[in-house]
Parts: sequence; C-alpha cells; structure tokens
Amino acid sequence: MAEHTYKFDVKMTCPGCSTAVSRVLEKAKTDGVSEYTVNLETQEVLVKGTIPYEDVLARIKKTGKEVRSGETVS
Repeated sequence: MAEHTYKFDVKMTCPGCSTAVSRVLEKAKTDGVSEYTVNLETQEVLVKGTIPYEDVLARIKKTGKEVRSGETVS
C-alpha cells in the first residue's frame, strides 16, 4: 500500500487539545501512521502513512476537535 501525506486544519485552543490529537495519532501507528506533527500555533496536523484518509479523519474527530478542512498532500 502506498504511503500518503494528509494535512488537516484542526481547531485546537490549548496544549491539551494538541495533546489529545497527538495521543490518537500515536495509537494509530499500529494501523499505518508512520509519522505525524501536531502544531498548536498553526492549528495544522500533518499525518504520513499507509492508513486511509477517512480513518485518520475519524480518529481526529473522535477527540471532539473540529476538523475545519483536510486534504491529501501527496
């Protein structure tokens, strides 16, 4: 399965928000996430891996954070 990079604009208002998103992405490493970055300042989440886009989106939404947009970068 090919590796993709996804970029999400996630509404995060505090360090606790970004920690919650990081936590679900860390758990997703067993399901195909190879690396990720969560930037509270820019409210950007980058995820690289073989996991499907919809799965990443669902995991981020499970945190209760609003995903304003998302796209496949590569």
